Amino acid sequence: MQRRQFLAASLAASALTLAREGAAETPATGAREYYQIRRYQMRSGPQTKLTESYFGDALIPALVRMGMGPVGAFQADIGTESPAYYLLIPGPTAEGQAQLSLRLAEDAGFMKAAEPFWNAPATATSFERVETSLLLAFSGWPKLTLPPGSATRAKRIFQMRTYESPSDAAHVRKVEMFNSGEFEAFKNAGFNLVFFGDTLMGPRMPSLTYMLSMGSLEELNAKWDAFRNDAGWKKLSGSARYNYEPIVSNITNLILSPLGCSQI
Repeated sequence: MQRRQFLAASLAASALTLAREGAAETPATGAREYYQIRRYQMRSGPQTKLTESYFGDALIPALVRMGMGPVGAFQADIGTESPAYYLLIPGPTAEGQAQLSLRLAEDAGFMKAAEPFWNAPATATSFERVETSLLLAFSGWPKLTLPPGSATRAKRIFQMRTYESPSDAAHVRKVEMFNSGEFEAFKNAGFNLVFFGDTLMGPRMPSLTYMLSMGSLEELNAKWDAFRNDAGWKKLSGSARYNYEPIVSNITNLILSPLGCSQI
């Protein structure tokens, strides 16, 4: 119980700090979601099949029972050491995200379905390592949006980008930039916007992560050309508040494809 209270208090304090540093108030469209992003580093061979089965048969059904989702499950195609799987877990509260592993362990149905994955022997592990980050949705995009094709399982790819900033002040300005017109530039270019999140806990902070979706890599590249030429984007990126010094110091760019069990 003490561990649960400590984690929940830590996450709440992180969210409060973010708000005090300049995050805008939540719009009338609803409360901002929290996102847990998990990166599973895999080894080619039986590991990948075992882990994908764990996602589809045990973890995602349990998360749905907890009121979380839609859950995204992806494999990395471009931009990182492979094989690697990514999970995107939306939830309504920081406390729920902090207690996720503890709550899973109390779910008898989950534990039964997860047994091959959870109890894999050291000589045949189910994964190499897992990295986890917790994010808070942007005020200007408070909830995840399913892209066209999710319901019908149409062909689609996802681009997940992480922006690191050289200082906390620069990071706050970059988040503000999205809320002050960058969303509109993405919409004008024809992107399918999935989520935008500010990192509360995770590596390489301060940072933010967002996800876009299109039908193909060629379509994605064409949309980026349209984005760069958007008049609103040129005006926003050229303003004195955002261009007097670099506010993004590093960009991680991943191309992902959905696993068969993905709800996104």
